[in-house]
Amino acid sequence: MKYLVSSCLAGVACRYNGTASLDEKIQELVAQEQAMMVCPELLSGFSTPREPAEIIGGTGKDVLAGTAQVMERSGRDLTDLYIKGSYQTLEWAKKLDVTCIVLKEFSPSCGTQAIYDGHFANHKVEGEGVTSALLRQEGYEVISEIEFMKQF
Repeated sequence: MKYLVSSCLAGVACRYNGTASLDEKIQELVAQEQAMMVCPELLSGFSTPREPAEIIGGTGKDVLAGTAQVMERSGRDLTDLYIKGSYQTLEWAKKLDVTCIVLKEFSPSCGTQAIYDGHFANHKVEGEGVTSALLRQEGYEVISEIEFMKQF
């Protein structure tokens, strides 16, 4: 096992809106048993579809530090669930001894370089999601599907 990848990138319809973000190369790695799929949001107990969520007041690092929150558009605080999913993903990474983690860009869990700004207006800012922040804090190489495709 070399990679841990966002399930949506391997074709699983687990995104908040019930869709996938299929990347055929990532799907191929899963089929060849070179990658294992994970969805931090499903691990934390979310269902699909679900209401959109964004980080309010910072980035994933700030959520982990307790200075920002993950909120649904309607205002429900999901911070604890996002943290739970990130730690469960970390446990998977440790068990599988992965060398690289490929996560879905812009997600409040998985964003690696950019996330939505917390205003639910489709505007992105520099920063990472909660799971990406935790995995990097623990020393893992975390890249987006965009960075992954540059390698091939």
